[in-house]
Amino acid sequence: MKFLLVGGVCFVTTTVINYALKLTVLHDKPVTALAVATIIATVLSYVLNREWSFRTRGGRERHHEAALFFSVSAIGIALNSLPLAVSRYVLDLRVPEVSRPVQEIADFVSGIILGTLIAMCFRLWAFKRFVFPHSGVRPRTRVPRARRGPRSALVRHESEVQDLSPDLPRDPFA
Repeated sequence: MKFLLVGGVCFVTTTVINYALKLTVLHDKPVTALAVATIIATVLSYVLNREWSFRTRGGRERHHEAALFFSVSAIGIALNSLPLAVSRYVLDLRVPEVSRPVQEIADFVSGIILGTLIAMCFRLWAFKRFVFPHSGVRPRTRVPRARRGPRSALVRHESEVQDLSPDLPRDPFA
């Protein structure tokens, strides 16, 4: 579930950056806009996946893990961009062969939806297999649920406190 939530955040990030680039400076290069957006979202994905999704997995030195993560992600970026390139340049789903709305729908379905699904499946498999291969190697840093909250302090009865300090005089009326 954590991987899917991180994926959702990165999906929104990719979509927003993709359309920001595609509607401004890279309007003639939709595959490049998608690749740039995916690269930016990949950096965010590394931080979120390492520190949250796969927090207890690992087994490699951090620089080796990062190199593997970005190598796997580079393949993921290619897989993400491939359906858009096929849609645009093989199937010719672009203006003037089709209308502008058809082009945009084809770009969204092929690049954002299909490309993301293909890359997500590959990344999930590759991250678990190569990048974060061993489960439970990093300690959990979260405090157990029983120790949180206002009642988390250890409460002792007066008799226990008196028993713990035998050198103090006991109150005979307690």
